[in-house]
Amino acid sequence: MKAPVSWIREYVDLPDGVTTEDLTARLTALGLKLEAIESASAGITGPLVVGRVLTMEPEPQKNGKTINWCTVDVGDANGTGEPQGIVCGAHNFAPGDLVVVILPGGVLPGNFEISARKTYGHLSAGMICSARELGLGDDHDGIIVLPAAAGAPGDDAFDVLGLREEVVEFEINPDRAYALSLRGIAREAALAYGAPYRDPADRDVPGPNRDGYPVVVDDPVGCPMFVARKVTGFDPAAPTPDWMATRLQQAGMRPISLAVDVTNYVMLETGRPIHGYDADKLQGPIRVRRAAEGETLTTLDGTLRTLSAEDLVVTDDSGIIGLGGVMGGETTEMSETTTNVLVEAAHWDATSMFRTGKRHKISSEAGKRNERGVDPVITPAAADRVVELLTTYGGGTADPGVTVVGTAPERPHITISYDLPARVSGMDIDAATTVANLEAVGCALVKDDSTLTATPPPWRPDLNDPFDLVEEVARIVGYENVPSVLPRDAAGRGLTREQRLRRRVGRTLAGAGCVEVISFPFIGDAALDALGLPADDPLRTTVRLANPLSSEEPSYTTTLLPGLLKAAARNLSRGASGVSLFETGTVAFPVDRGPAPIYGVDWRPSDSELAKLFEALPEQPLHLAVVLSGERERAGWWGEGREAGWADAIGLVRRLAAELGVELEVVAASRAPWHPGRCAQLRVAGVELGHAGELHPKVCAAFGIPVRSAAVEIDLDLLMKHARDVTPGPDFSTYPQAKEDVALVVAADVTSADVEAALREGAGDLLESIRLFDVYTSEQLGADKKSLAFALRFRAPDRTLTEEETAAARDAAVALAAERTGAVQRS
Repeated sequence: MKAPVSWIREYVDLPDGVTTEDLTARLTALGLKLEAIESASAGITGPLVVGRVLTMEPEPQKNGKTINWCTVDVGDANGTGEPQGIVCGAHNFAPGDLVVVILPGGVLPGNFEISARKTYGHLSAGMICSARELGLGDDHDGIIVLPAAAGAPGDDAFDVLGLREEVVEFEINPDRAYALSLRGIAREAALAYGAPYRDPADRDVPGPNRDGYPVVVDDPVGCPMFVARKVTGFDPAAPTPDWMATRLQQAGMRPISLAVDVTNYVMLETGRPIHGYDADKLQGPIRVRRAAEGETLTTLDGTLRTLSAEDLVVTDDSGIIGLGGVMGGETTEMSETTTNVLVEAAHWDATSMFRTGKRHKISSEAGKRNERGVDPVITPAAADRVVELLTTYGGGTADPGVTVVGTAPERPHITISYDLPARVSGMDIDAATTVANLEAVGCALVKDDSTLTATPPPWRPDLNDPFDLVEEVARIVGYENVPSVLPRDAAGRGLTREQRLRRRVGRTLAGAGCVEVISFPFIGDAALDALGLPADDPLRTTVRLANPLSSEEPSYTTTLLPGLLKAAARNLSRGASGVSLFETGTVAFPVDRGPAPIYGVDWRPSDSELAKLFEALPEQPLHLAVVLSGERERAGWWGEGREAGWADAIGLVRRLAAELGVELEVVAASRAPWHPGRCAQLRVAGVELGHAGELHPKVCAAFGIPVRSAAVEIDLDLLMKHARDVTPGPDFSTYPQAKEDVALVVAADVTSADVEAALREGAGDLLESIRLFDVYTSEQLGADKKSLAFALRFRAPDRTLTEEETAAARDAAVALAAERTGAVQRS
């Protein structure tokens, strides 16, 4: 909201010496955040003076253009007192007119420097200025012709044009709609300084009578009050007075015509949006109702709109003529031939205005105010102010008929204890201060011994409960006076178990060279198709969002992999040689437990009500996903590098399980989006934890990452459930280690994990570690055979093992592997 300071001062007597900076600082402290302080003279420097045209000689040019060679009296501003010779291309002035002249040495907006230069055969010493050249408007067709009483030649034109006027721009919060007007900003300025305030809406207005234009309101909830006034004999060619056009421009609005400019001016002045109809285009009584589903209206912007049954519309006998409170229709629009104007000042339901504006994607100054809530009491006064300006400057006559349908809605009565502001804010606020501050913002108070009942003013629809009143008291006392008190740390509290475990997970993965990313948790069919998921895959059953950010990703995700794969592809396309990314986040799986109950917001639901609410929520487990792609180990003088693969993915989960003290089981599996022969199912305590392995080549191609990239996705909730809060350190033995290597021939479809599990169990307690170090295939072994070589390490905590003990443990391990997997030891 832009507000000229002189306009603010028109309604409030600010103390002497108050600067614009002082004023904006006080208003910001009250909640009107300052955006900018502007001056109309910004970008203009140097001598800008009033000049009188003495002579004007038209000179046609070869290019078909006619210029005027002028002599202009600028008084002593040029240092000589002699007339100034200036070439001008405009023709809307004559000898004897007062004009605005910038002399050599001056600078216009855009850093346009003025100098004496030869043009069209003359030495032109300055410029006769138009409104656009001074940054005052878009009019570039003619120069500014000043009124005869504007001043004498040589006078400073800055003051004549109001260029030294300062304009402040505030960011207005949605709950302070009253400040979208000079009336509201001036009221806050009066509050800030305790200065006298003159309400521009405080005026005597004629009462309603039977001679007014007929109006019927079928929906008094949507339109509680409708005022109609008529002006006849209006001159559509009457110009907008300069002072009004200037104020509109300073407030950021473009002057259009007197009829339109008056409604905009009153809206800025009072905050009450006004709409004007060409009365001669109306057919029969005006009626306010809800639209029928599918009805249409062409609005003032030329758009044909299909209406909803929730839209409030204004109609006459011809049909719909306006979208109530949002935008008028084309059929009754005021034009350059309008001589009879019907003025509409109506109060509209804010919620309906907001929904209609959103539904039709209409953003207007009127809609912005109506949807936030406007003072309903001043509706007759705003209409009367419009009539006054139209008749004063447009030559019209006010019709004696006055229509007022409905009354302003009543404000709620709010009971508050005297000490509540002090208890909430922590400031020393006594009862007298509470009473004084509430009265200062316009509340009507009824006091008793311990409480007072406040009726908020009609221009404050945001005041509805005791804590709204606390905020009003506190902001006047000053938020800078709120004491700074550090919260006391409750003993015995800290991070929860889940928080500690999640941090351990993050540290472990970071230590393994992975980088955490956060991606949007939304998904569409395209991503699920790219993962190669079959049509009946559970991951395709998603929770659809009621209001998705994107129609292409309308559901909450069931897997973290799409976001990670997109991030990996983006990094690789930017030149990264390899990526190791991980993400932790919730996924959602729908459950059919019926719709969620909807409770009010004025009380806390009971435990049983909360339980019913949570029952309707989808399952939302916490998942962990990892993507490894490209270079895993760099090449250098130490040797060749290595690409990431399936073993790295499984190794990360093994490392994570070891850190959390969880025993992990790895078995072969086939699961999209992994490669069928290079995928492992991960289990904890016999329950599926997730999968890891090499991604299918088609998936890699779909996401634009190298083939043989690997990925992991596990249920982190399940992993943390079985995690140890403190992982015990390893037991160390001072006795030497005994080494045994075995090579076992097994069928090609036997997994190394099965063989390893059998060896581990058969070796018994003396086995310290086991590692697969070679896989060998050859024609001699046979096409359906492979050789697996394991390194077994034995150690006892209390003695040095003998060869017999080591051999017995090895043989027992091999025997159990042979029994379970058909393994045969190679000699």
